[in-house]
Amino acid sequence: MRLLVTRPEQDAIALKAQLIGLGHEVLIEPMIHIEYEPLDELDLADAQALIATSRNALRALAQSRHVTDARALPLYAVGPGTSATARALGFELVLQGPKDAAALIGFVAEHAEVYGGPLVYLAGEVRAADVGGELRRLGFHVLEPVAYRARASDRLSRPIAARFEAGEIDGVLLMSPQTARTYVRLIRTLGLGAKAGKVMHYCLSPAVARALDPLAPVRRAAAAEPNMQSLLALVAQGVPHLP
Repeated sequence: MRLLVTRPEQDAIALKAQLIGLGHEVLIEPMIHIEYEPLDELDLADAQALIATSRNALRALAQSRHVTDARALPLYAVGPGTSATARALGFELVLQGPKDAAALIGFVAEHAEVYGGPLVYLAGEVRAADVGGELRRLGFHVLEPVAYRARASDRLSRPIAARFEAGEIDGVLLMSPQTARTYVRLIRTLGLGAKAGKVMHYCLSPAVARALDPLAPVRRAAAAEPNMQSLLALVAQGVPHLP
């Protein structure tokens, strides 16, 4: 199949390699562009641990002058992907938690010390779950520096728009509701809704699939679990679409 990957560029390149290895032709059109914050004022004094719910937060930290000190701290990471990125960036003690940010809260509360010093939660400007707020309600001291900002794309590139117009895209991979909403907006702006309606959309979760509602009728399917392994299995299965 000819597949369109909509992830931010750094993650899209890795996913492209996986899909090519599975025999697909792959195009990349990021719906979200990541802008890293310098984190120069990051305060790690007396911190007991870091928390990361995104690979992008860790990449921002890796560019900071504080990265050496940060690597020596325990790091609570959401799921296997963020944990693997942390280890690859040299973090010494990675505590892998559940696969979503909301579930990570209980994991951190179970393992961290309420009076053991601040928890430094590195996240994006927009957060899917109020990790810091929930941990504060449990008595923890939490710092929440903004590590990165996600900027939605404002246009679909001409080559990709032409591919849609010519019916030369078989499937689109969508990883987040924000990505799906941006995709919908750009498709509708160019009047490509009917063309996109013929394409299979492979979504990381039901929430991502629901974000495609404005394109209905649309061919879409959600992964059984919100992880890359399940999404790739979905692509391989050629599943029937959701209504």
